[in-house]
Amino acid sequence: MDGSAGESSESGSIVSSSQSSKNGAHDDDGCPRQVSPVRIDGSRNTSPMGRVGLRNTSPSRQKVIKTKPRGLDEETIATFGKVVHPDIQMEDSIWAMLPEDLLNEILVRVPPFMIFRLRSVCKRWNSILQDSSFLKFHSQVPSHGPCLLTFWKNPHTPQCSVFSLPLKAWYRIPFTFLPQWAFWLVGSSGGLVCFSGLDGLTFKTLVCNPLTQTWRTLPSMHYNQQRQLIMVVDRIDRSFKVIATGDIYGDKSLPTEVYDSKLDRWSLHQIMPAVNLCSSKMAYCDSRLYLEALSPLGLMMYRLDTGYWEHIPAKFPRSLLDGYLVAGTQKRLFLVGRIGLYSTLQSMRIWELDHAKITWVEISRMPPKYFRALLRLSAERFECFGQDNLICFTSWNQGKGLLYDVDKKVWSWIAGCALQSYNCQVCFYEPRFDAYIY
Repeated sequence: MDGSAGESSESGSIVSSSQSSKNGAHDDDGCPRQVSPVRIDGSRNTSPMGRVGLRNTSPSRQKVIKTKPRGLDEETIATFGKVVHPDIQMEDSIWAMLPEDLLNEILVRVPPFMIFRLRSVCKRWNSILQDSSFLKFHSQVPSHGPCLLTFWKNPHTPQCSVFSLPLKAWYRIPFTFLPQWAFWLVGSSGGLVCFSGLDGLTFKTLVCNPLTQTWRTLPSMHYNQQRQLIMVVDRIDRSFKVIATGDIYGDKSLPTEVYDSKLDRWSLHQIMPAVNLCSSKMAYCDSRLYLEALSPLGLMMYRLDTGYWEHIPAKFPRSLLDGYLVAGTQKRLFLVGRIGLYSTLQSMRIWELDHAKITWVEISRMPPKYFRALLRLSAERFECFGQDNLICFTSWNQGKGLLYDVDKKVWSWIAGCALQSYNCQVCFYEPRFDAYIY
């Protein structure tokens, strides 16, 4: 759509220039001058319709003034008879003496990725971003909004890019502060990002804040084996928890373990009573963790407050090829997956769990044009995850990202998607300076 719009506007300007050249009207400097079209009876056309697409011929003709603002490349500013004020020089002695509270009020309203770059301006700004008073101001302003965090290694150095949905722009965040482990992305919550991996032969879990470039390793679990993990942050309590689901190691089942940052230790809980899990994808909403299970068929739900598992006999839709559980706001739980055995009959659908009737209710379908562009092959791999009633689809082969707003029912492509690498991992991310790793 953008490309066609740009072409149409460009061709329109060419037509206007050619018409003026045919009329033979020129300015004093030799440039073609636009004249109003002449009617058949010889009178000038002064109707509004006759002036559509023509240049402004009012006395306040357009002036083009070249300026060079501070810190920017030279650009052209168009004005229509307005007074142009010269660039105002900022007195360094005045701005350097801004009161601390006023400076905090200004900085907390700057997008967090911009603040991240401002740390190199001076020592004072580098220290103020870690100051308790600034973090207090920062915690009181509304969140920047949802972002997408992409993580990959190229070839061995960790790389990270963040796409801001409100600003519709990509930002690169250095990830060289992390240790050189063979780790992978677990997820993000409340401004913190969780990774797990192997340091040699030892399984480890670490939590970091990409903005403050701080990280720490969590203590080893009681059964320190590679597990499916999920992290949840409580901003009010200034704490976080990491849940390691029950798993099978060798010939025995491993119990569920929960790490509490306030206690700085793992606690053992019930073994998940599921024989066969349908998918390793998990969703956490309303203090409950959900997993898909084949035996027993339905959902396995873990209550974080009691530490026990429950079975929800919610049958999956027929002909479901691959399903992803996605957490929404409050108690909303979504199921996203493909339906159909053949590529020509496949479609992507979204269901919501009716907690009262324990059934999946279809709420939306991906339009065919988006489905064909996202997945060109019937067996093509895709990933799906969500946050705050936003659902993101990513296709590794196509390198594309598609976003669906459940509330607005709007589908949109993610501009300049940075999924260049096959091993690229993506999750939603909320940038916050006041997210603590302890």
